[in-house]
Amino acid sequence: MQISKMIAGVDEVGRGPLAGPVVAAAVILDPSQPIQGLADSKKLTEKRRELLAVEIREKALCWAIGRAEVEEIDQLNILHASLLAMQRAVQALPNLPVHALIDGNRCPELPCTAESIVGGDATEPAISAASILAKVARDHEMIELDEVYPGYGLAKHKGYPTKVHLNALQQLGISPIHRLTFGPVKRLLG
Repeated sequence: MQISKMIAGVDEVGRGPLAGPVVAAAVILDPSQPIQGLADSKKLTEKRRELLAVEIREKALCWAIGRAEVEEIDQLNILHASLLAMQRAVQALPNLPVHALIDGNRCPELPCTAESIVGGDATEPAISAASILAKVARDHEMIELDEVYPGYGLAKHKGYPTKVHLNALQQLGISPIHRLTFGPVKRLLG
């Protein structure tokens, strides 16, 4: 494996929801096995994301998922929790990259050089791949959490502040996976 190829793409999902973790992925793509159709995960259908996630896991040189839990989000704030999740994803890679391309305008502290790229999930294939893996991992988790905390509609809205979710919060109250520092949840606490 050539050192020059060891560039990781890093992205996170789940900054806006009222519930659940923020999840990040780091991916080092294999230039000899290109993956067609990589794009910002938000621009892809759920079915397309699922198919690409399988292909990314099979063809990438390596990949890893990192996360920050609800308690960390409430303690640190969502920006710092997102950076922590990205840092954890890079550190979990079996092969550490020599450089990391980070989606956004801030870089976490990493054991390699890094650069932030606003909109990188639409322009850098490795960041697109990370975006897809993070979104698929978080979506699957929110579907599982929907069974643990029924009634909120987590499987559908994935924790985002939809009308259904806000109504469920009013009726059911706050669950252990809700972010206590986020406005709509905080207001319920009085």
